[in-house]
Amino acid sequence: MNLLFAWRYFRSKKSTNAINIIAWIAVTAIAVGTAALVIILSVFNGFEDLVKGLYGDFYASVKVVPAQAKTFHISADQLNQLKAIKQIKATSFIAEEKALLMGNYQAIVTVKGVEDNYNNINNISKYVKRGSFELGDKENPGIIMGAGIENAAGVDIERGLTPTILYMPNQNAANLSATDGLNSYVVKPTGTFVIQQDFDNKYAFTNLAFLKYMLNMSEDEYSAIEIKTNGQDELVKRDLQKLLGSGYKVQTRYEQNQSLYAVMQMEKWVIYAILSLILVVAAFNMIGALTMLVLEKQKDIAVLKAMGADDGRIRSIFLLEGLLLAGIGTGLGLFIATCICWLQIKYHLIKLGGSTFIIDYYPVKTAISDYLLVFLTVSGIAFSAAWFTSRKSSKASYSLRT
Repeated sequence: MNLLFAWRYFRSKKSTNAINIIAWIAVTAIAVGTAALVIILSVFNGFEDLVKGLYGDFYASVKVVPAQAKTFHISADQLNQLKAIKQIKATSFIAEEKALLMGNYQAIVTVKGVEDNYNNINNISKYVKRGSFELGDKENPGIIMGAGIENAAGVDIERGLTPTILYMPNQNAANLSATDGLNSYVVKPTGTFVIQQDFDNKYAFTNLAFLKYMLNMSEDEYSAIEIKTNGQDELVKRDLQKLLGSGYKVQTRYEQNQSLYAVMQMEKWVIYAILSLILVVAAFNMIGALTMLVLEKQKDIAVLKAMGADDGRIRSIFLLEGLLLAGIGTGLGLFIATCICWLQIKYHLIKLGGSTFIIDYYPVKTAISDYLLVFLTVSGIAFSAAWFTSRKSSKASYSLRT
């Protein structure tokens, strides 16, 4: 019965046309705010998935590094126990160090020496745009570098007219002179990858045996172990930490980029909070519409009171009136947002500016959790606004009796 009264009040013609206009402005504001929240959250989901995909293709599922020093030694017994963990699908031992790469120019790079099975750990080979992912061997090392390094060092992957020399610190040097403090070797540029600017300007890859030779590392000495799991990263981390002890740090993919993921989540929630203010403004419009409706329906309130309706029933009618306005606006906003997101996913209508991105359109990913969050947010704001206004309805009825 209360809902019927609220629906009739919403549909009925008002004596003052401004009440209808304000009511529809409130509905429109709620619809726009709801749609904006869903669309923005979906775009953030799209970018988050894109970034996680790029970082996931570069970083291993689990990484083992020394807790204190730059390198560590692993025994044959530890290695056998590591390989016995069922959740591990592939492992690659890593040597890593900063170096000077000289082509036509000079560039500081972080060189990773990896095993031949490194492509089983991540998908970096699919980002090689020129050349191929050829690591070479100890005597004839190949080097695959990021596009930023290729440009900074003036290396020509395709022609190779200028010798490319890799300089690395000599750990056994008696002094720090230019002749004794550095090891140098001519390497063959074999490929250029393009993933993301942070990687493209920093990393280069070569084979593990060559880099260990350059760094004078012993046979069982490494900088890290990168591991691909069957998806049970936390379980593998726990088993590895128990196996290796406190002298090692075991990190999941999330922990290797914890600051990045934390910033992305913080940005998403800050935007959510800012856009929620649109809904608060829409709630003020709804308060105005309901207040004017209460004044419009004072005679109806008096009649209902005379027929025995108590204050609670009067308040519930106008509370439902406010929720009806919010419900129509929310439903319309969710429908609009769904249509826009579907069109963007299907046809990539809205493009990104510039030409340096991996994709040229705004990525979008809808999530049921976002729809539920927006629905609860709108419901909470709308209920608060409607409840505040409905309290005035019973007071208006009493003013007619005096």
